[in-house]
Amino acid sequence: MTLLITGATGLVGQELMRFVLQQGHKVNYLTTSKSKVKSQSNVNGFYWNPDTGEIDLKAFEAVEVIVHLAGATISKKWTPSYKEELLNSRVKTSQLLFSSLEKINHEVKQIISASAIGGYESSYDKIYHEDDPINEPEFLGEIVRKWEEHVDVFSKLGVKVTKVRIGIVLSKNGGAFVELIKPIKLGIGSALGTGNQYQSWIHIDDLISIFYYLISNQLEGVFNGVAPYPVTNKEMLRTMAKALHKPFFMPNVPTFVLKLILGEMHQIITSSQHVSCMKLLDRGFQFKYASLDKALLKLLQ
Repeated sequence: MTLLITGATGLVGQELMRFVLQQGHKVNYLTTSKSKVKSQSNVNGFYWNPDTGEIDLKAFEAVEVIVHLAGATISKKWTPSYKEELLNSRVKTSQLLFSSLEKINHEVKQIISASAIGGYESSYDKIYHEDDPINEPEFLGEIVRKWEEHVDVFSKLGVKVTKVRIGIVLSKNGGAFVELIKPIKLGIGSALGTGNQYQSWIHIDDLISIFYYLISNQLEGVFNGVAPYPVTNKEMLRTMAKALHKPFFMPNVPTFVLKLILGEMHQIITSSQHVSCMKLLDRGFQFKYASLDKALLKLLQ
């Protein structure tokens, strides 16, 4: 099988490409950097520019599944211009993929797109399932709504649409885990905001397995890409400190301080989403790292 991956140089994209190649599949990838367009036996790069609408249509040859991971990182200060980039990097890429498939005879059976649990409204009480609406009124909700809307239209082309609403990805190669662990290693770890906000997380290996499971079984619809046992922010950071044999006694970093430092982006840290993965479990998916202790043990080896 040949897969087309967007965002292949990102944290998830790199790991997914490595995994599917190990399974014996071929990978085409799209890149906005012409210097990264390379071809090997089972990996072929193609140039695209979503801002101008330029794309090499050869990228779609023999492709059965598109894995759409492209999108600017949310872990960067949300200036007005960067907020526009966050939105466009998801919307314009989806639009270009769709318009490209409209023009050609293609073999694409499924598109599986990244999304985010940040689309669920912050709540300390509610447990979110896949049939719950994207109802976050702040900017994160706007991103997720428009992101998913522009993926849903692929069904008009007879393509199965699958969306993975991803939680906090734990990986030693980058992302949230690397940033959260830094102050803990220095012995100055502390909870952020109230510390009581739920953090629905996922080990990178399980996330990659989820994508592959959904592809292998051609499952469509929305799936929450989170582990079975979410924890509060305080629990997560205390567990990290314990795993590193570091103290955890500093007072919480107040929300107003996070607002001063991060601006609107503080929502990523202080919002609370207790998210269920029951739909994946019901479909037979098995997690390798269901508990935070086990995930951290692997990450800190």
